[in-house]
Amino acid sequence: MGYDIYGETMTLAITLVQDEDRTFIVECPAIPGCISQGRSEDEAETNIRNAIRECLAVRRELGLPLTIQVRQLEVSV
Repeated sequence: MGYDIYGETMTLAITLVQDEDRTFIVECPAIPGCISQGRSEDEAETNIRNAIRECLAVRRELGLPLTIQVRQLEVSV
C-alpha cells in the first residue's frame, strides 16, 4: 500500500481478515495499534489508509519512529 504523508510515499503491508460477523478487520503490523474495519474489503482498506495517516501523524508528533521493524519468519508446521 503506498500513500503520501508529509511529502513522502510509504508502502506498508496490511492484514485483512473477515470475522464471524462478516466484518473485515484490517491491521498494519508495522504501526503498533493501527487497526480498523469495514463492511467490505474496499471499505476496510479505505479505513486503514485513514488510520495509518492518523497513527503516523501522532507518532511523528510524539517523536516516535513512524514504524517498527516487521520480518517474515520461516516455521515448519
